[in-house]
Amino acid sequence: FLSLFQQRIEIQKLREGDNLILGFSIGGGIDQDASQNPFSEDKADKGIYVTRVSKGGPAEVAGLRIGDKIMQVNGWDMTMVTHDQARKRLTKKKEDVVRLLITRKSLEETVRQSMMQH
Repeated sequence: FLSLFQQRIEIQKLREGDNLILGFSIGGGIDQDASQNPFSEDKADKGIYVTRVSKGGPAEVAGLRIGDKIMQVNGWDMTMVTHDQARKRLTKKKEDVVRLLITRKSLEETVRQSMMQH
């Protein structure tokens, strides 16, 4: 059965000229139609989800995966934000590093194995 576990992920933004690249896209937000979100179990879940991760980009390197739910960005709560607020928090110009707290669905077995290794 599926369980959720939390993980902290630190993404070092990539500078391309004036742009800071994160290398992933998000979906969701309190202003979006949650029933359109392919990643939420509960169709009332208006959380922010990772919908795309660029191959070889900063997010992929940091271990972010499609379907991860973003709970926090640099300490900001992301569970009750609009899509736009979420995007702005992720793309702040002054911040080179984005620290995410995410929840990820995982098979119970995988969690047990990783616990045995630590």
